[in-house]
Amino acid sequence: MSPSSRRTRCALAVAMAAGLLVTSCSGAGGSGSSDGDSINVLMVNNPQMTQLQQLTAEHFTEQSGIDVNFTVLPENEVRDKISQDFANQSGQYDVATISNYETPIYAGNDWLHSLDDYLADDADYAVDDILEPIQTSLTGADGSVYAQPFYGESSFLMYRTDVFEEHGLTMPDRPTWTEVADFAATIDGAEAEMKGICLRGLPGWGEVIAPLTTVVNTFGGTWFHADWQAGLTDPEFVEAVGFYVDLVREHGESGAAQAGYAECLNNMVQGNTAMWYDATAGAGSLEAEDSPVRGRIGYVAAPVEQTDSSGWLYTWAWGIQKASDNADAAWEFISWASSAEYEELVGETLGWENVPAGKRSSTYDNPDYQQAAAAFYEVTRDAINEADPISPGVQERPAPGVQFVGIPEFADLGTRVSQEISGAIAGQQSVEDALTASQRLADEVAERYRD
Repeated sequence: MSPSSRRTRCALAVAMAAGLLVTSCSGAGGSGSSDGDSINVLMVNNPQMTQLQQLTAEHFTEQSGIDVNFTVLPENEVRDKISQDFANQSGQYDVATISNYETPIYAGNDWLHSLDDYLADDADYAVDDILEPIQTSLTGADGSVYAQPFYGESSFLMYRTDVFEEHGLTMPDRPTWTEVADFAATIDGAEAEMKGICLRGLPGWGEVIAPLTTVVNTFGGTWFHADWQAGLTDPEFVEAVGFYVDLVREHGESGAAQAGYAECLNNMVQGNTAMWYDATAGAGSLEAEDSPVRGRIGYVAAPVEQTDSSGWLYTWAWGIQKASDNADAAWEFISWASSAEYEELVGETLGWENVPAGKRSSTYDNPDYQQAAAAFYEVTRDAINEADPISPGVQERPAPGVQFVGIPEFADLGTRVSQEISGAIAGQQSVEDALTASQRLADEVAERYRD
């Protein structure tokens, strides 16, 4: 390893310790290292994960003889606890849920067990069935795979088909942002109690920054150029942010500066907005049996300007801690939890609408899933397949990521920049002032990599 590579690796470790290792949160289970007949799993508390927890003893432990001790925590808490345990390589947890943001970073710090040998030897797992963009996003800089997906998602545009029909509007399968803005203005002026669009404005690198960065990408901007020059005051970046802020201020939801995924989902379900650009995962709630708008929503590709596609890419995945003494048992759990057979189990016992989709081609070829997700499964599959985590814009990037930049510092940087953007959405400052301040923050990060 060259001196510069060693310095980079040390910088990453320091950044993770400073930026991500904030607190240790207590949780059920996971105390002490596990033995060969049991593993400790630390995971986020979203519904599909808790369903997995409920099914594990009867359907995995009974067959494998491996007990699984779960620690289940909210997202912010689980990220802190995972980063602390894996950074220290304490081995307390054998398996943890990590995303495609953390995976390459953890791999670069030698915190994860490579899965290459398991994937090569386990023919039953059908690794070739994993969607290529998802697999690519879980691959380290050395070309090895370090995690396997539990589910995946991209982003797309959701719209009220009945409202569009009423006003004689036709939504293209692949709209541009210019067209979307025109639709929002038309509907906002014609529907007294309905806004044209809902877009996240809530501060957070995983809130407003996620959709906004996809807009930046397709408008030709980038957070960092290949030579680690920050680009937040480039004309393309300024144009994209100005467009986003103007659109949500003029035709978006009330209180947009404090509206995130949950608020926009609620607005769409309650009929308060005609369009919503966000995660493909939102379709499940819109099409739920108790949804007031079920059957009245259309789904099309993420809007573009200069790129062919612009949907983001995200996955919750399973990684094995490098220090684990139970890697074989950990892989046995992962290969079950991420398998097509597990999806069949969920579909048959809990309903096909609950299947953790977005990771396997076979899911989208399954007639039972197609029936349950008829309104959106094809658009979702295409959005994931078209996402490019390596080159999502019009220029070369120094780090992977579509809606984020795959460096440890981005969690903090993105959050601080999001506060500036939300201030512009709230009318507290101009976009230019917000991005001037943000450029200084980004340049501080870039300077470390230039050096």
